[in-house]
Amino acid sequence: MTSVALWSVRAHTFAPQVAVKRATKQKIVKAGAEQLVDAVVYGMEEVKAHNIVVMDLRKVPNALSDFFVVCHGTSNTQVQAIADSVEKETYRLLQDEPAHREGARNATWILMDYVNVIVHIFSKDARDFYALEDLWADASVRRIGN
Repeated sequence: MTSVALWSVRAHTFAPQVAVKRATKQKIVKAGAEQLVDAVVYGMEEVKAHNIVVMDLRKVPNALSDFFVVCHGTSNTQVQAIADSVEKETYRLLQDEPAHREGARNATWILMDYVNVIVHIFSKDARDFYALEDLWADASVRRIGN
């Protein structure tokens, strides 16, 4: 495949690239916020994150970011594994790293700041307590999987 043909394959949406990546383990060029969200969700799904929610905040006035991606794990170990998987997959697919990461010590709420995308990984109890989705009720919400 020529480099021009390869570029045109990469220029389309992220979803087909995930399938290509799974089959060929090719790296994907840096991308926009939507592609970063897809990479984050892929990282979460790889370690069976629960109740993944993508909140589109682009039309919400004074929002901190373009997207929030929220999920939870059933144990502190799984919460940490989800965060590790997200970081690994976003770097492998898009060569992108979080600008800031916090909460890893307690692993009840890990926040990963990719500037345009903020990732929240909760324990089940912490997610129920903070009810982040309710705080941003004006956001467009997309639920993924379970």
